[in-house]
Amino acid sequence: MLHDFLSANRAAIVARARAKVAARPAPRATDDELTSGIPLFLDQLIDTLRVSHVSSAAMAESATEHGRSLLSLGFTVAQVVHDYGSLCLAVTELADETNAPITAAEFHIFNHCLDDAIAQAVTEYGRRREQSITLEGMERLGNLAHELRNSVGAAILSFQTLKTGSVGLGGSTAALLDRSLRRLAVLVHSSVAQVRLEAGTRAPQRVSLREVIEEIEVGASLEAVARGLTFAVTPIESGVDVQADRQLLAAAITNLLQNAFKFTRANGHIALRTSPTPDRVRIEIEDECGGLPPGTAEKMFLPFEQQGADRTGLGLGLSISRKSVEAEGGEIYVRETPGIGCVFTIDLPRL
Repeated sequence: MLHDFLSANRAAIVARARAKVAARPAPRATDDELTSGIPLFLDQLIDTLRVSHVSSAAMAESATEHGRSLLSLGFTVAQVVHDYGSLCLAVTELADETNAPITAAEFHIFNHCLDDAIAQAVTEYGRRREQSITLEGMERLGNLAHELRNSVGAAILSFQTLKTGSVGLGGSTAALLDRSLRRLAVLVHSSVAQVRLEAGTRAPQRVSLREVIEEIEVGASLEAVARGLTFAVTPIESGVDVQADRQLLAAAITNLLQNAFKFTRANGHIALRTSPTPDRVRIEIEDECGGLPPGTAEKMFLPFEQQGADRTGLGLGLSISRKSVEAEGGEIYVRETPGIGCVFTIDLPRL
């Protein structure tokens, strides 16, 4: 019986399948895949084959549960498919080498189980992925609606107060209106960038960093004044160009500046520097946030992560910046200046 052969040679089959998976060029094998995934695959097959009159419905249910378990452990659908194939080869090779008395009918059931398991795992992965995307979209939309409502509400109340003539344009009410409108602009720009990234509607072109930085400098300077901060931009020479989507690149730099304005301490200083080399261009935004708590740097670029006490915003700015930069073949990272602040760097290929 095939299930007896699999049970008796479980260790040898697992070792052989692990070797095949480890040698696979893509997708690269993970430790969990080698230590947990392969034995889990084989045990599920043994349990299924132990029932000689197994039905299609029973196999489908077993395979679906198996696929659900693997995907919940973080396995990708490509890993599931390839690992089933590696296990099939390991079993077939060992059976052939040992002249195992396995009938054609049993191998037919064995292949049926593998095919069904792959199909069900892929189906379950798709269902779970769609569910995850839907939940993430609802959360993002809910956060965006909440932030828009707060900013619009504050802007309306401020404007109504200003219309009465009881307060002046130089007071706190006008300042609140100004902050609300600026916040609305940031929300809209970030949302548009996020939509374009997810839709894949990039429009790469030759972009002059001098022009982009000068445009960003105008709005950033006003933001710094409104927050009581000083802001300095290092002049950049003409001819420093990159291949990028202009709007997404500008959004990435602006998001980093907004993050710096948000967390820099009162009366602090923010610097925007551009350092070109023959092959690369580094854009640095240095703030005075006071430094990072331990373990924060690794999480800063995750979506919906907000590390500071100020919880305004969607927590998507740094995530959008990272996706925008990586879409242009660059990278983004942060280093700390202990006790002072952080330096965010965008590193791009130079044309």
